Amino acid sequence: MLVSYRRLLTALLQAQKWPFQPSRNMRLVQFQAPHLMGPHLGLESGNGGGVINLNAFDPTLPKTMMEFLEQGEATLSVARRALAAQLPVLPRSEVTFLAPVTRPDKVVCVGMNYVDHCKEQNVPVPKEPIIFSKFASSIVGPYDEVILPPESQEVDWEVELAVVIGKKGKRIKATDAMAHVAGFTVAHDVSARDWQMRRNGKQWLLGKTFDTFCPLGPALVTKDSIADPHNLKICCRVNGEVVQSSNTNQMVFKTEELVAWVSQFVTLYPGDVILTGTPPGVGVFRKPPVFLKKGDEVQCEIEELGIIINKVV
Repeated sequence: MLVSYRRLLTALLQAQKWPFQPSRNMRLVQFQAPHLMGPHLGLESGNGGGVINLNAFDPTLPKTMMEFLEQGEATLSVARRALAAQLPVLPRSEVTFLAPVTRPDKVVCVGMNYVDHCKEQNVPVPKEPIIFSKFASSIVGPYDEVILPPESQEVDWEVELAVVIGKKGKRIKATDAMAHVAGFTVAHDVSARDWQMRRNGKQWLLGKTFDTFCPLGPALVTKDSIADPHNLKICCRVNGEVVQSSNTNQMVFKTEELVAWVSQFVTLYPGDVILTGTPPGVGVFRKPPVFLKKGDEVQCEIEELGIIINKVV
């Protein structure tokens, strides 16, 4: 009897377009709307839902994610209160989603971090994380266009789980790492393979960091909203065709190890983004290789986090 009552209650709540699943599902976004001045902070009302304006709920809150994260628990507690309240939801069609984090101090990337991706290339699984970077200027929003640079003829796709740092730290122990993580989002590590693999001394940076080569979003999903970040389906579709399909359980180095490893070398700051590597199925290792062209649409999706959709122009 209790089970059937709960089912009925769930159905009623869904019929009323209940803005959130109770207590969990904290999905922080940065957005713009025609009637608002500049960027605002919001809560996505469920995966693919509308937006609750956090700055309208509490005008003292900062309007950027960087400042929000820097203030730590104080701002998070306000967001939790907003989550629990039944607040007006702006329809998705009326807002423009920005990347959940813009202008971070750094974007750290991890190469060769999926067991199945290493097998695809017939290379050994790394013994320690392979680290490179993208400049923060490569970040664009979850539905923004990816611009093909005239300097490259071999632009490729890579869906990735991105970790967003919430608390400053240096030489962080793996056992303490999650205390420094704010949450997770979907990333598209767009890559110019000619520059990554053959040009510029085969250093990866230039091939990874053209403008628009780091779409992020749609939301920063807080760590307590995800059952297990290392057991999520991850996939990429190009023009509707599945080209990458795996699970984050294939990651060689998990979030805790990556935060600990990177923080040996650099101080991690709130808002820093760590791209954790891509599964198999990228274009460069296909036979023959396949690269993105004008007019293509790339969808990167991770279970529980959402989907980003980027047109190639």
